[in-house]
Amino acid sequence: MLLTALALAVLAIALAWPVPLVLARAAWPSRAPGTALLLWQAIAIAGGLSMIGALLCAGLAPLGDDLVRAAVALPGALAARGIAAVGIPGLVALIAAAALAVYLLTHLARTVVLANRQRRRHRDLIALLTAPHPTRDATRVLDDAAPIAYCLPRGFRSTTVLSRGLLDALDGDELAGVVAHERAHLDERHDVVRLAFRAWRSALPWFPIAAVADEQIARLVEYLADDRARASVDRAALARAIGLVVPVIPGEPGAGGVTELGAIRRRRLLEPERLPAGALWAIRVAAVALVAVPTAWLFTPALSGLG
Repeated sequence: MLLTALALAVLAIALAWPVPLVLARAAWPSRAPGTALLLWQAIAIAGGLSMIGALLCAGLAPLGDDLVRAAVALPGALAARGIAAVGIPGLVALIAAAALAVYLLTHLARTVVLANRQRRRHRDLIALLTAPHPTRDATRVLDDAAPIAYCLPRGFRSTTVLSRGLLDALDGDELAGVVAHERAHLDERHDVVRLAFRAWRSALPWFPIAAVADEQIARLVEYLADDRARASVDRAALARAIGLVVPVIPGEPGAGGVTELGAIRRRRLLEPERLPAGALWAIRVAAVALVAVPTAWLFTPALSGLG
């Protein structure tokens, strides 16, 4: 299993640094945000699997070449021979694998709990500071002069918040575009998509790639919501509205003004481009392979040994 551990370690390093940097600098994700999102998720899953898998394989190597059987045999081997069953390096690797898995899962759970707590507090504030929109269901109006729009996920009781300044600044088509964009975030549960990457960033605040991944996911979900909205509203009106709305993400620092992201979003709407079908499928196959390959490296020997 040492060769498997080495291969997984090399893959983990590649997915932890050069691959995300290349993807973050690429121009094509804005042309195929759904496919880019799939690839980012594959990178995150495969990176974590490879990192933990490499440590497990290194730790269990003294017990044989089959990961599953070695794991099953580990308690008995430790009881019979103690640390000598895997050696001190092996024991350190196993402890590191367990600690890393627990650390990442703990941060994911913590992020979910904190996100739910922040949403509850935000809902309470919204109930106090806003009024129901007279004609739109599940929509609240904030008495603020700034043109603000955002969504507050809550399952079937999700809410879209619009400011009085936004309602005054936009015409009917522009407002319809903004509302469609926010509803797309809610319908496609982009908050759930972002949660795992926020957890990764929280768990590894000293790791710059975690921040890069979180920022890229935030961009991609905006592109996806734009694409969903432009299927039902005038794209020119939506592009105009993007230049006026102050982007706000509850629980995070707000941003405003004409941003690079806003400029890209408007260009995508007014001058839509798509990747060729062949390129899209090649990227999708690569995303599936990123997860399938380390999984096969880990478990194929065990499966073949069952025969």
